[in-house]
Amino acid sequence: MKVLFTYNYGEEKMHAITELGYELIYVNEKEVSNSDALYDVDVLVCYDPFESLDISQLKQLKWIQLSSIGIDQVPKHKVQAQNIIVTNNRSGYSIPMGEWIVMKILELLKNSKAFYRKQGERKWQMDTSILELYNKTVCFVGTGSIASEAAKRLQGFDVNIIGINTSGKKVAHFNSCYPMTELNSALTQSDVVVLSIPSTKETHHLINANNLSMFKNGASLINISRGNVIDESALVEALKKGNIRGAALDVFEEEPLSQDNPLWSLDNVILTPHNSWISEMRNERRYGIIYENLKRFINGEKLMNIVDIDKGY
Repeated sequence: MKVLFTYNYGEEKMHAITELGYELIYVNEKEVSNSDALYDVDVLVCYDPFESLDISQLKQLKWIQLSSIGIDQVPKHKVQAQNIIVTNNRSGYSIPMGEWIVMKILELLKNSKAFYRKQGERKWQMDTSILELYNKTVCFVGTGSIASEAAKRLQGFDVNIIGINTSGKKVAHFNSCYPMTELNSALTQSDVVVLSIPSTKETHHLINANNLSMFKNGASLINISRGNVIDESALVEALKKGNIRGAALDVFEEEPLSQDNPLWSLDNVILTPHNSWISEMRNERRYGIIYENLKRFINGEKLMNIVDIDKGY
């Protein structure tokens, strides 16, 4: 059985894949394209090689293992036409992203950006507008593994943690959960709103001018999901008007963020370059999922993290 990797996890880890019984081919993702050596691969382990690699030409391809959680880069019509299984890296980045969410909540409430700016200016000036996290309501829109890790880490802050998911099903570490139909009601009572929901047709511009106007006065917004979950122009207006205290954004509708995007210049916005998933453990956890799934696949066992292509997650 032949597997194509577009990322090199190191000699020892790659050798462990061959020990499972695979013929392993490695081609850097920036250089991979269709060739005679790849036409009969059974498995593709990658992030996003799909512009240069036409998977419809890989006639034996049975399964794609993504290194990402999101699947919006996958050519869904080709996957469906060939009945290819797709699995993702669900839970692989959840711990660093959970930590990131807690950090950004505190930075927004404590006005850290303003203090850093004053430090750069050597300006000694107190700020009496900072807030406590204690007794606040934090709403997660999306209650998957990332939200769960963040909610777990918020337990010691004595906050009310609520979640929005498709059905309102109860999830560990949340005080209460509500169905998506009650999103606007949840927004009106939340001091912090965290977007941790997959990008799908249904979630495109889920946060828009209408429900931004429903945010609780002084609420903060954090987005670590996908940029298109927010109507960015509507968010800019809400931030300029002060309807929202501030926003911490790690993802954007257009990436890299263009130099003329107004978000750069807003004092109440913290921007980061899609960095929340990074930690020194990222390759270890990612490889762990990949190895376990490759072991299961060659043994004919059920794979972890199978994605529903129609739903988008």
